[in-house]
Amino acid sequence: MTLADLNATERSQFVAAVGWIFEHSPWVAERAWPRRPFASAEALHEGMVAEVAAATDEERLALLQAHPDLGRRAKMSAASEGEQAGAGLDSLTPAEFDRLQALNAAYRERFGFPFLFAVKGSTTHDVVEALERRLPATIEQERAEALRQVSRIAWFRLQDILSPK
Repeated sequence: MTLADLNATERSQFVAAVGWIFEHSPWVAERAWPRRPFASAEALHEGMVAEVAAATDEERLALLQAHPDLGRRAKMSAASEGEQAGAGLDSLTPAEFDRLQALNAAYRERFGFPFLFAVKGSTTHDVVEALERRLPATIEQERAEALRQVSRIAWFRLQDILSPK
């Protein structure tokens, strides 16, 4: 789909096309739709990120909670599956899996949402290192960082679906 095609869509088509960019949170696309036409993919992404920033604390927390734990061996969106596989999180050894699950559990218990990291271009080592580094953060710091990571994930997903003119 091109940006021109996306700009020409009705609200329901727009949401169907990009509503999944922010994991299980089509409200982001729904609220960004009136900002059309978008001059670039960057402008579309910025418009969607602005809607997240304008959302309530509860909506932003629900957005964070909509993401799966990294390395989890359970049903998740196709986008999450592909992203995690690209970082090798689908082929962890049993010891790596256990370590990642223990860190994920500690993180979720501390912050109330899963550890979020835009894994594209990263390795399993990068993910574990980031998780260990971010675990001591304050709740405010980590919410802000998690939202930055969600924005990066959305950017990567948007780039994957938009085709040049």
